[in-house]
Amino acid sequence: MKIDKILNEIDEIGEAHASSSADTPLRDDAFEISDLEKIELIKQDVNNIMNTLGLDLNDDSLKGTPQRVAKMFVNEIFSGLDPKRKPKASTFDNKYKYGEMLVEKNITVYSTCEHHLLPIVGKAHVAYISKGSVVGLSKMNRIVDYFAKRPQVQERLTMQIVQELQHVLGTKDVACVIDAKHLCVNSRGIRDIESSTVTSEFGGAFKEKEVKREFLDYIKLDTSF
Repeated sequence: MKIDKILNEIDEIGEAHASSSADTPLRDDAFEISDLEKIELIKQDVNNIMNTLGLDLNDDSLKGTPQRVAKMFVNEIFSGLDPKRKPKASTFDNKYKYGEMLVEKNITVYSTCEHHLLPIVGKAHVAYISKGSVVGLSKMNRIVDYFAKRPQVQERLTMQIVQELQHVLGTKDVACVIDAKHLCVNSRGIRDIESSTVTSEFGGAFKEKEVKREFLDYIKLDTSF
């Protein structure tokens, strides 16, 4: 069963997957020009790439590609670079005194590998234990999506999700596991279409063996409806 293999991989990886920083490398002047200006500049660059490759940009099928790619980069697949797009994750008092972990699993991840600008596609599983505050379930999905919508490495993405939820909820007791396919591995280079990458970040109580195991067991539950 695939999930059993994932759990074994997590145990083998331990803490060795953590990268040196959870910050996306951005220049200080990253937001000094508008989105429209960025689209125009990227459009010109894509146009140059396609011309260099020898493509005929007068062809009806290709002439709109530079504009489409530029808009997609700024408004869609890299929109998570802009802090103005960060989701507002309002919290609420845990009035019902729910004291067990809450798990949101199988959150779809669409991201982009920062090394080859090829897709990363997979699932994220996120959990937390309330210290007095709870967050809307959809906000957990939105936080995953926000940090995924930028050039990424999977280790950093996992850390960013956990750190953001720790900040929002005011607790270290947050965990995230991501299992994803990287098209830079699946479609080029070694071209191994079967392999996927598993990363994890465990904070606070989730570092304890029994709590970690409980979270990983929840991930194994069959939720086909």
